[in-house]
Amino acid sequence: MKKYDKLIFELSRPGRKGYQLPADKFDTDGFSEIPADLLRKEAPVLPEVSELDVVRHYTNLSNKNFGVDTGFYPLGSCTMKYNPKINEEIAAMPEFTALHPLQDASTAQGALELYYNLQKALASLAGLEEFTLNPYAGAHGELTGLMVMRQYHKSRGDHKRTKIIVPDTAHGTNPASAMVSGLEVVEVKSKPNGSIDVEDLKPLLDDTVAGIMMTNPNTVGMFETEILEIADLVHKAGGLLYYDGANLNPLLGKVRPGDMGFDIMHINLHKTFSTPHGGGGPGSGPVGVAKHLTQFLPNPRVRKADDGSFYVDTDGESLGSVSTFFGNFGVMMKAYAYILSLGRDNIRNVGPMATLNANYIKESLKDLYKLPIEGACKHEFVFDGLADKSTGVTTLNVAKRLLDFGFHAPTIYFPLLFHESMMIEPTETESLETLDEFINVMRQVAKEAKEDPEIVKAAPVTTAISHPDETGAAKNPILSYKALKNSAK
Repeated sequence: MKKYDKLIFELSRPGRKGYQLPADKFDTDGFSEIPADLLRKEAPVLPEVSELDVVRHYTNLSNKNFGVDTGFYPLGSCTMKYNPKINEEIAAMPEFTALHPLQDASTAQGALELYYNLQKALASLAGLEEFTLNPYAGAHGELTGLMVMRQYHKSRGDHKRTKIIVPDTAHGTNPASAMVSGLEVVEVKSKPNGSIDVEDLKPLLDDTVAGIMMTNPNTVGMFETEILEIADLVHKAGGLLYYDGANLNPLLGKVRPGDMGFDIMHINLHKTFSTPHGGGGPGSGPVGVAKHLTQFLPNPRVRKADDGSFYVDTDGESLGSVSTFFGNFGVMMKAYAYILSLGRDNIRNVGPMATLNANYIKESLKDLYKLPIEGACKHEFVFDGLADKSTGVTTLNVAKRLLDFGFHAPTIYFPLLFHESMMIEPTETESLETLDEFINVMRQVAKEAKEDPEIVKAAPVTTAISHPDETGAAKNPILSYKALKNSAK
C-alpha cells in the first residue's frame, strides 16, 4: 500500500504537529466557560501529522474522487453532464453571495429579478404557467408537487382522493414521496418495453384517485407514445398528472410536459440545468404547475409590480412553506446562467444531441450486450447484461472491470424489468472520441468475458481497494478508526 493510500490516522506519529494555536491571551484555562457536563472525560483521538503530510494526504485523496471533470460518467437516469465553469464563477459573485435573506426586498432587486426570470424561463420550457424554486432537491420537489395535488383536491371538497398511481418501473423516490405526503400508492403495470400498460391503467381510475406520477421518456429511455390517451383518461377520472423531471434532458427545447397534459412537474436543476451533483448536494427541485394550480404553490413567491420592481408575496391559497426562504439560490444562479448562455435556439440542441449519443452507443454494442428493447431510445437505454452469459460473467463484474480502464460504471440492476440491467446515459456533452473509447472498452470487456472470464470476475485490480467483501462490509461496517483498531486485535 502506498503511503497516501493509508488512513490519516495511520500516518500519525506521537508528538508530530502540523499547526499550533496561538497562546491564550485571556489568562484562562480555555474551558472555564464550558459547563462541566459538556466537557469530555478524555481527549479525543486525533491524528498527529505534519502539515506537509496532511496536504499530500488530502490532495491524493481528492484525486481518487471520480466526477465529470475527471472522466466519463454514464450513470443512467442521473444526467451526469459537464457543467460550464462560467456558471460557477457567476454563482460565486459577491453581489449575490453577500446578500442576506432577511434584508429588505428593495435592496435585493437583482436577486429577486433572477428568481422571477428563471421561473418564467422554466415555465416556458415546461409548457406550464408558473414555478416555485423553493424545494431543495428532486425528491423535495416531488413531495411539494404532491402537496399541491392534495391541496387542489382539498379545495374542491374532494377529500376521498387519497390514491396515487405509480408505474412499476418508477424511480424509487416516487412511491416514497407519495407515502410521505399521505397518499396510498397504487401500482400500474408496464409493458415489456417499459411503457405504461393503458389497459392495466383503466380499471384503476376511479373517484379515489388523486393522480398519476410518471416520467416521459420512461425509465428505460423510451418515449411514452400513448401519453395523450393516458392524460385524457386520468383527467376524465378527475385526477391530475405529475411529471418526474429526472428524464427531462432529452426533451429540452423540443417537447414540453405541459403540452403532453401534465399538470404538475418538478425539474432537477442539478441534473438538467448545470450544477455538479452527487454526494448529497447541493440540489434544487423547482415545481411547476398549470394555470389552475398556481394559487397552491408554496410561499414565499416573487412577484413583479406594475412599476417593474420585484417584491415578496405570501398571499393566496398556498400550501404553506416547504423551505427556508427561497431554496438553494446558488444553484438557481448556475441554472439561469446556463439558460442564458445557450439561448432559445441552442437549448433546442440539448435533447437531440443526448439522444444521438445514447443511440450511437446502443447500436455499437448491441451485438455483444443483450438489448431487450429494440428501437430508438431517448437519453438512455438498458442492456440486460452480456449477450453471451455462458461463462457466468455478470453485470456487476462488467461494471467493476470498467473501473480498471478509468471509466465510471453505468447504473446497474435498475430498472428491475430485467435481471442483469445495465442502464447507460452518455448525455449531450460527451465527444465522439470519448464515446468511441467507452465503446471500445465495453467491447474489450465482452471479449475478456468470453475468452478469459476470470479476469473480469476478479476486477477491479488497479484501484486502491480491489475486490472487497461487499456483503460483509454492508453487514459489519467499520465506521471509525477506533473500531478499526479493535477489529485488528
